[in-house]
Amino acid sequence: MHEHVALLLSVLLLLIYGLISKVAEKSPITAPMVFLGTGLLFSTFGFNLTQVHIETNVLKLLAELTLVIILFVDASLIRFNHLINVLRGIPARLLGIGMPLTMLCGWCVGVLLFPNWSYWSITLVALILAPTDAALGQAVVKSPHVPQNIRDGISVESGLNDGLALPVILICIAALSSDAAVFQGDGHWFSYIALQLTLGPIIGALVGYVGGKLIEFASQRDWMEPVFQSLSALSLSILAFAFAEILHGNGFIAAFFAGLMLGVKKPQVRERIQEFGEAQGQFLSLTIFLVVGLVAVPLFAEYWTWKVWLYAFLSLTVIRMLPVLLGLKGLKVNTYSKLFIGWFGPRGIASLLYVLIVIAELGLQNYQGQLSVIILTVTLSTFLHGISAIPLSLKFKRYDA
Repeated sequence: MHEHVALLLSVLLLLIYGLISKVAEKSPITAPMVFLGTGLLFSTFGFNLTQVHIETNVLKLLAELTLVIILFVDASLIRFNHLINVLRGIPARLLGIGMPLTMLCGWCVGVLLFPNWSYWSITLVALILAPTDAALGQAVVKSPHVPQNIRDGISVESGLNDGLALPVILICIAALSSDAAVFQGDGHWFSYIALQLTLGPIIGALVGYVGGKLIEFASQRDWMEPVFQSLSALSLSILAFAFAEILHGNGFIAAFFAGLMLGVKKPQVRERIQEFGEAQGQFLSLTIFLVVGLVAVPLFAEYWTWKVWLYAFLSLTVIRMLPVLLGLKGLKVNTYSKLFIGWFGPRGIASLLYVLIVIAELGLQNYQGQLSVIILTVTLSTFLHGISAIPLSLKFKRYDA
């Protein structure tokens, strides 16, 4: 019944917010803010209107399904043969320089603030808080006042960095796992990682390309209804995940490569697949924001020491912004634009999904402090980036990017 309460609240909020969603686009109130805020109000952290306890296996299923769909759709939005062109300029600097430096800075700050934590657990926090979520500042990527190259840079970075960060996060989780047999013995850990990182992309690429070609073949001959074209987003992403896991590859990486190599060229069919996937991913993502407000914040709030608050603040500012400024050095981008890109690196759904996977794989014991840092950072980011998106975007009227 506890899961039913969360589901009921989620679909009710989806309807209510949906009724005013177009109007809300012009306001600083984002959908993640509404869902997370409502969860807080209903939780023991707020007015204690309901107590929800969700089983770990339910959280794991929700996290896996959401992450699989998001990775597939994000990757499908970028044509593989256009990838080099897309990654030139700002996105290349953010992904190739900014993100690794953000991980490194996050690790260094973690070592200084939390000397009692193991290096692996600090690494996990730094890695999970590196990916960004442009949806938390949706007004930024839609604002006509923000130059196109800045919007594209933030959007492409957000679409790709969760997939790029995933392999090292999974390696870190495996290293921390109580069942660390794969890291014992000569070369066993290397073969385990090699299988995860090679079979996943190969299987995912095959599922995406072959499955996409079959969909296109059937659609061109008018064998396939549009509704089933849309449903293919679910089929292909989950098939890639399942086949990879069965063959000891990584399912999440497979889902990403399935979207990247999606063998559908016909724009109308491709758009149907992407739109359905985006809609499903959006609903599942917002449900997770609600669960964070209902369950995670009340659970981890007691661990929010001044060091945790300081790390969360630094994660959203110095740890993110300094690497961005260094990464964009030399590009013809003015100082305000660089600071703007640095600030709009919100931590959102990717970080939350990784937290749920950590809980499912490692449990809560011995990791409450580390997970509390991530939950606090995402909570602050949800509101701060949502509120600041419009006013900071309007300031571009005074500058030339």
